[in-house]
Amino acid sequence: MPEKIKDYRPYLAGLIFSLVFGFSFLFSKEALEVIAPFHLLGFRFTVAAISITLVRELGFIETDFKNKSLKPLILISIFQPVLYFTFEILGINFTTSSQAGLMISLLPVAVAVLAVFFLGEVPGRLQAGCILLSVVGVGLVMAAQGELGASTHYLGIMLLLGAVLSGGIYNIISRSISNEYTPIEITFFMCYTGAVLFNVMGFYRFSGGIINYLGYITHPQIIASALYLGALSSVLAFFMLNYALARLPASQAAVFANLTTVVSIFAGVLIRGEPFLPQQAAGALLIIIGVWGTNYFDLKEEVKSTSSATGLQKE
Repeated sequence: MPEKIKDYRPYLAGLIFSLVFGFSFLFSKEALEVIAPFHLLGFRFTVAAISITLVRELGFIETDFKNKSLKPLILISIFQPVLYFTFEILGINFTTSSQAGLMISLLPVAVAVLAVFFLGEVPGRLQAGCILLSVVGVGLVMAAQGELGASTHYLGIMLLLGAVLSGGIYNIISRSISNEYTPIEITFFMCYTGAVLFNVMGFYRFSGGIINYLGYITHPQIIASALYLGALSSVLAFFMLNYALARLPASQAAVFANLTTVVSIFAGVLIRGEPFLPQQAAGALLIIIGVWGTNYFDLKEEVKSTSSATGLQKE
């Protein structure tokens, strides 16, 4: 019986991180009705920094920055969290939570495109077709804004695409430093970078004093959002994601990532009552299929290359 339960743990982890990430856009949108974007990010990363420090002190994770240069971590932090979350939170502010989740799901597509220029990894025909499918899906979502009569949504979508681009560059850079730093160490540094920079930016744009700035943390809606985004989304979901990736094939893990998009759409439409036109639904379907295909066919190419290399070695 224990073995049987153990087999389902990676799938449970995948379900948990999909649900947590999926609802994160809703919590961001709810908090933005009360607080300014950088103010919210400051609180979010403060909670994240405290949470990941607590987890480290309890002995669940380890970090070691001794005799390691911090320059690569500073470089990577410019794109994630600084640029990524700046674009994301501003994009959410101008769009709906369902659209934000949909746009951010394009991250694997951005990585595949950027890999062509920075790593020389040319996608196969099927993968390229899926990338094109995602682009068409984005076009449909953007075209639907005219029917909704919300011109500011165009700006929001462009900002979210900026987040996708920043996240893609982060993924490319992180590959080059993965031998020097563990994912935990990178995340730990990012949490503290975000906590410092976003609080400085939030307070700089805040019209009241420090007491009024900190006073927002007592607002029930801000408490719920900061705890959810900081502790659950930035820490718990990250661990669940790593657990699932370590124990499931990449193609199966990618399915859970697509589930995140579906959850974000349903959360926005059903809970917040956000509009979702048939044209947007068609665009969402194309994006989800495109993102899945980009992951799946990339994996197939890796398996094929590995098999060919193994065959050559045997000969």
